[in-house]
Amino acid sequence: MKADAVLVLNFGGQYCHLIGRRIRDMGVYSEVVPNDITPEGIKGLSNNLNVKGIILSGGPSSIYDKDAPQMDARILDMGLPVLGICYGHQLLAKYLKGKVIRAPKQEYGIAHSRIRKTDAVLSGLGRVEQVWMSHGDRVLSVPKGIDVLASTENCPIAAFSHSARRIFGVQWHPEVVHTRNGNKVLSNFVLDICGARKTWNATGTASKYVDEIKSRVGDRRAILAMSGGVDSSTAALIASKALGKRLTAVFVDTGMMRKDEAKSIKAMASRLGINLVVVDAAREFMAALRGVSDPEQKRKIIGREFIRSFEKVAKKVGADYLIQGTIYPDRIESGKSSKSSVIKTHHNVGGIPEQIKFKGIIDPLRDLYKDEVRRLATKLGMPRQMVHRQPFPGPGLAVRILGEVTKEKLDMLRAAESIVSQEMERSGEASKAWQYFAVLTGSRSTGVKGDARAYGHVIAIRSVDSTEAMTANFSRIPYDVLENISTRITGEIPSVVRVVYDITNKPPSTIEWE
Repeated sequence: MKADAVLVLNFGGQYCHLIGRRIRDMGVYSEVVPNDITPEGIKGLSNNLNVKGIILSGGPSSIYDKDAPQMDARILDMGLPVLGICYGHQLLAKYLKGKVIRAPKQEYGIAHSRIRKTDAVLSGLGRVEQVWMSHGDRVLSVPKGIDVLASTENCPIAAFSHSARRIFGVQWHPEVVHTRNGNKVLSNFVLDICGARKTWNATGTASKYVDEIKSRVGDRRAILAMSGGVDSSTAALIASKALGKRLTAVFVDTGMMRKDEAKSIKAMASRLGINLVVVDAAREFMAALRGVSDPEQKRKIIGREFIRSFEKVAKKVGADYLIQGTIYPDRIESGKSSKSSVIKTHHNVGGIPEQIKFKGIIDPLRDLYKDEVRRLATKLGMPRQMVHRQPFPGPGLAVRILGEVTKEKLDMLRAAESIVSQEMERSGEASKAWQYFAVLTGSRSTGVKGDARAYGHVIAIRSVDSTEAMTANFSRIPYDVLENISTRITGEIPSVVRVVYDITNKPPSTIEWE
């Protein structure tokens, strides 16, 4: 029996795949497709899928941009329900002969939408709803036959419906957690309007990833980039099932890792039964980063140095392929999706140099989110403490040091990171937070130590709650825990005189500072 599916047309929005994720969470299969897919292309997918509806994603473009992404308008005549979100909302209004203008005031962040009509797509919502906005254009008017469903102070038509054609638009982002009843809007569309059946199960796909690696590698050898996080460890378990002794995991010690990281990863690999090679490349990485302050340049240099280290090991063991634990947030933030904007280059995506000495790079988890990877890891039998291990960026402490990376700064930040971890674990807050860490801000501040003026560094503490890393809220850590962290950092690290706490959500910020 073919699975019911809802297609998401990708107009380059940072949350495009988050829409697909939300749909999959409902138990319905979702596939993200290019924005220029044709009706014929959709019908082609119907050989394997029962396409029940279409969602148009948001995007960074204005519909007035010269190269603004479009869609094949014939899709609107296929008889499938269509929902436009943000840019998709504006595009639908344009195709339906409505008027879209540049808003005199851009709208970013939390807004409150007045629900004027609880049409099918807004069924069950209250009179006023908290929503998340991120747009510069707005729909000003729609023709007769189209109902206006909601408005905000800055957006007169924040939602509309064309009931006869089952076409709907919402200016806000229902897929983002800051929209309080966003999942209700999506479920109204997917389950009620589209009538999609719940047949999707993300953890039932492990064999697919194993088969992909077998097919790509054949009878050759591969190495796997292992950082010790759940993503690379899950990729290692899958690759090990596919290749057995023809797999060699490689941990590159860049000199920018957490305290005792190499020791921890060796123990982890041993417990999982994976052959691990540890490469000490600290000298090479530090030399390559000397004098570099720009965060994008740092990430690309680190990506290049990782590849060069992997190439050396591959040559020794006779491996032709590199396997990575890249997940979807890495790809979308690196701009590796059609029309998407580069938020930050991840070392394992945009940081990979054009010329590499591998027949191919395999990213089996490329379309999964962190929590989906964790569910998959659990199903594969990974111990709980590994499944829920604290996320750590591939570039390490280099992207938690704003400005040039030096040994002095690394030592300072490593000590601060250790204190943060100890206090979070001791207080029990570690189990509540998605991720927590320290940042060396690059700022200096006046303080008082030993009854004398001190002029030293500023450390920022960051802790967030999330499920998929595409959105996050700052953690409400108790003041006494923050005070203990601050007291220890300023007391045990002589060069630090001030500690601040980051209370910014994602969006508008990212989780990491760089």
